[in-house]
Amino acid sequence: MKAMALTEFGEPDVLSQQELDDPLVGPDRVLVETRAAGVNPVDWKIRRGYLRGAFPHHTPLISGWDVSGVVRAVGPAVTQYKPGDEVVGYVREDHVQNGTYAELVSAPERTLAHKPSSVDFTRAAGLPLAGLTALQMLRSVDADSGDVVLVHAASGGVGHLAVQIARALGAERVIGTASERNHEFLRELGAEPVTYGPGLPERVAELLGGDGKIDAAVDLAGGTALTETPGMLRDSTRHASVEDPDTVLGQGGHYVFVRPDTGELNWLGGLIDRGELHVEVQRSFPLNEAARAHELLEEGHVRGKLVLTVE
Repeated sequence: MKAMALTEFGEPDVLSQQELDDPLVGPDRVLVETRAAGVNPVDWKIRRGYLRGAFPHHTPLISGWDVSGVVRAVGPAVTQYKPGDEVVGYVREDHVQNGTYAELVSAPERTLAHKPSSVDFTRAAGLPLAGLTALQMLRSVDADSGDVVLVHAASGGVGHLAVQIARALGAERVIGTASERNHEFLRELGAEPVTYGPGLPERVAELLGGDGKIDAAVDLAGGTALTETPGMLRDSTRHASVEDPDTVLGQGGHYVFVRPDTGELNWLGGLIDRGELHVEVQRSFPLNEAARAHELLEEGHVRGKLVLTVE
């Protein structure tokens, strides 16, 4: 099979198209013919070697944790899928090697869900990691009916889904930080935009009126946004971050490193099929242009998701 893989860590050009053996189909695994693979910030961090202290890494290393595609074969212990089924998955394991930037992916059954029927494979591939991250963050802070929720970096891959999922969970108001060029986009998603940067707490307080406090917050930016968050909350424990675990845990908040969850992924797919969740794909690239997708993502300011497609 063709796959985008690396044998050393570094700049985007370490990713190259390689011809590798087809993956094995273990007893509880599903062989997926890839139609699209989502591109996430963790992908370029792995490519640069930043996660080597957290997971064993083996080369040749195929990048990617998000996939959408069609089931080709299943192991004998698999009960939820059969050949021909359309699936999506957040295919993360406890070591890093066999990713999703490939024509074929052997995925543990527990990492997959049925693809939402109302969207194509490209848009579906943008859902798993980002959608699960957003949902697990919001559930960690008990986002619920009537809450005012703040989403830092609300126009990005996770953020734009967090805005919509917060509304689906019943939030009364969702405040989203973004650059001014993305404010209208956030309004379309149901958020009230504020510009990030110095003076953010004051801008949020002015927008809210009253005591100027929010009920819950999810942080996808780190830095000043994270350190300022507790002072903006009525209850300083109701915030979560994907950045800087020492800081957020020291503040009494929650650090979230997304985990595969079939039930949650099916729930998110249901939101899509009911028209309550939109996955924004800014741009798609053919599989062999994975390096270009990494370059664009590392530059920052991507609205929504980038996706690789497999013909």
